[in-house]
Amino acid sequence: IGMGRLATGRKVFRSVDFMSILYQCSAAALPIVGLISLLSGLTMAFVGAVQLQKFGAEIFVADLVALAMVREMGALMAAIVMTGRTGASFAAQLGNMRVSEEIDAFQTMGVRPVDFLVVPRLIALVLVMPLLCMYANVIGILGGYLVGVLMLDMSTHQYITQTFNAMSLNDLFSGVIKSLFFGIVVATSGCFYGILCGQSSEAVGQAVTRSVVTGITFIIVVDAIFAVIFHILGI
Repeated sequence: IGMGRLATGRKVFRSVDFMSILYQCSAAALPIVGLISLLSGLTMAFVGAVQLQKFGAEIFVADLVALAMVREMGALMAAIVMTGRTGASFAAQLGNMRVSEEIDAFQTMGVRPVDFLVVPRLIALVLVMPLLCMYANVIGILGGYLVGVLMLDMSTHQYITQTFNAMSLNDLFSGVIKSLFFGIVVATSGCFYGILCGQSSEAVGQAVTRSVVTGITFIIVVDAIFAVIFHILGI
């Protein structure tokens, strides 16, 4: 309903607040997302190389890393990191506002808390998650490239060519589409438990824990649903 009011031009939240949230969800999250994606790419490439070397098929390490990152791991790892980082932050922020009665003050002044607090956070994550997914894809493929060049003695041109030949636009878009829904899950779980938090510091801690557990659980559920849908559609 809040998104519907926003679409009709009845914006309640402040632009400066939205830009601050957008920065926290995007640029501030790049280091940790990049580190996790790089390690994921390195691990997949190393494990794949150990097995593929037995058959003299080391070149297919590039295919393995590229397809795994763009179809699954890029969006999934970015979403899980954002759940533990940003989703928990949302729950803590809103929970503390509930404890300090700031949310009650908004209601007293006639400001809808969902419109002012939840909607900008939801929009911010939906906007940045596809970008973080693409960033994670590139960094993960870079990790595979390091293993391919330094461990398997592949040339840069050979690895890059094999990577591009392995991927298609369907593979790329499948991960990006999933990341949109992952963003909705992360923002919704964090804000839901934050808004409904109790009136004590213990309740804030419980809200943060529940938001992370719920977010990760539903990310896996959404990923499984998309796997079935993509299989049916032949993507």
